[in-house]
Parts: sequence; structure tokens; C-alpha cells
Amino acid sequence: MHKTKHARKIADRFREMVNQAGDSLSDEHYDELALLIEAGIDTALVERLEKMADKIQSLAKSVRNDAEFYD
Repeated sequence: MHKTKHARKIADRFREMVNQAGDSLSDEHYDELALLIEAGIDTALVERLEKMADKIQSLAKSVRNDAEFYD
């Protein structure tokens, strides 16, 4: 699912919970919440991609090293 849509669904679910509790917030607050959630998703994705890139770099180094000593 697209991260923006996913963030919006989470914010909308939070809105439902707030409304069920008899409280309310402005639309601007829910929009900001969706942006914060999306930023969190982005951060988690970037951290995961960096770990994957480190693994790929290590593997490439190992392959290059093996190639240098291949008979």
C-alpha cells in the first residue's frame, strides 16, 4: 500500500477512536498526524535500505576478493 494512503488510514482510525471517546481535534491536527506517520514510515524504510546496502557492499567486497584469488 502506498505510504501516504497508509498514513492517512492510520490517522483516520485514530480520528475514529478520538470521536468514540467523545473528543475531537481539528482536521489540521489529523493532517499533521498523517504527515508525522508518513515521515516515520520513510525513516524506517531508509534505515532498512541502509542496512541492505551495507550487506550488498560487504558481499561485493567478498566477491571481488574471491575473484582476485581465483585460479
